[in-house]
Amino acid sequence: MTEFFDLRSVNNASKSELTAAFNRVLESGWYVLGNEVNRFESEFANYCEVENCIGVGNCLDALQFILHGFGIGSGDEVIVPSNTYIATWLAVSNVGATPVPVEPRIETYNIDPTRIQDSITSRTKAIIVVHLYGQPCNMDPVNEIAEKFGLKVIEDSAQAHGARYKGRRVGGLGNASGFSFYPSKNLGALGDGGAVTTNDQVLANKINLLRNYGSKAKYQNEVKGFNSRLDELQAAFLIEKLKVLDLQNEQRRKIASIYLERLAYFEEITLPVIPDWAEPVWHQFIIRHQKRDDLINNLRIAGIGTMIHYPIPPHLQLAYKEMGKKKGDYPISEIIHKEVLSLPITPGISLLEVETIINHIKACMSY
Repeated sequence: MTEFFDLRSVNNASKSELTAAFNRVLESGWYVLGNEVNRFESEFANYCEVENCIGVGNCLDALQFILHGFGIGSGDEVIVPSNTYIATWLAVSNVGATPVPVEPRIETYNIDPTRIQDSITSRTKAIIVVHLYGQPCNMDPVNEIAEKFGLKVIEDSAQAHGARYKGRRVGGLGNASGFSFYPSKNLGALGDGGAVTTNDQVLANKINLLRNYGSKAKYQNEVKGFNSRLDELQAAFLIEKLKVLDLQNEQRRKIASIYLERLAYFEEITLPVIPDWAEPVWHQFIIRHQKRDDLINNLRIAGIGTMIHYPIPPHLQLAYKEMGKKKGDYPISEIIHKEVLSLPITPGISLLEVETIINHIKACMSY
């Protein structure tokens, strides 16, 4: 049996370091907003090549705090990808603004910069890009449009820890970025967690307040804030896991290169397209197939786990029924969601397992 994602093997590779981190926090007697969080924030900011990192409870909160910090709310519009996980849209809705979907380039699955300008109105305040599946978005044209119209650019980097665009790390390519440390992410905690990265010191100061009840001094509340703090234990785990992130990303690249080479022979399969300027980190390895569900079932019978990221686009989710969108409104996203399939790409998966997966896919091509 090849699991789609084996968290046990990923974390067991750092078991002694994670155990030491746990003991370090336990013995410190300080469990919220202490030395571990401060250290991780500094190290992750350096890793992302930015000035500020603020640890928060999760990526949804990170994106919401960025929007709050920029004063975006009721009556405002925010450009979002039509092809993304719903959390990107929820961040906009949860601050009272309206998400305005823009279709992706079907080759990369990321937002198509050439379609953005047509969706900008007098109420547009920001563009959220998503580095989906670990592949960076084409940022230069997005930033040019944002500068032209006076908009903020927010990166949803939940799936792209360590990815590079033209040699620069994601997380510092716009005005601010939200990261997730959900356990299955490339940099995953042993629980939930998130962070904001930014070079905007004013925004960083606001988010430091927002995450902690609007307070920077105990019992003194400057704004109406929230309770969303990366805790000491998760920060300690992330410090240790950050040390091996580049190595694990390289393992993902090796697996992806084998898939790309060996699956290129099958006309029925659509493979990811990697622009010259992109250095993806392969949070997911996505293929497309018109008979995806049949392929899933055949691989399941062979003991190979797969997943669909994602089966239903946000505009067709019940949560957004008030938008009145219907099938056919965003046809590119709908094709993607109908056909995508994620193959196993866990760091540490053996090359023999990868070859076995490829061989079973080859066998399935005859149905």
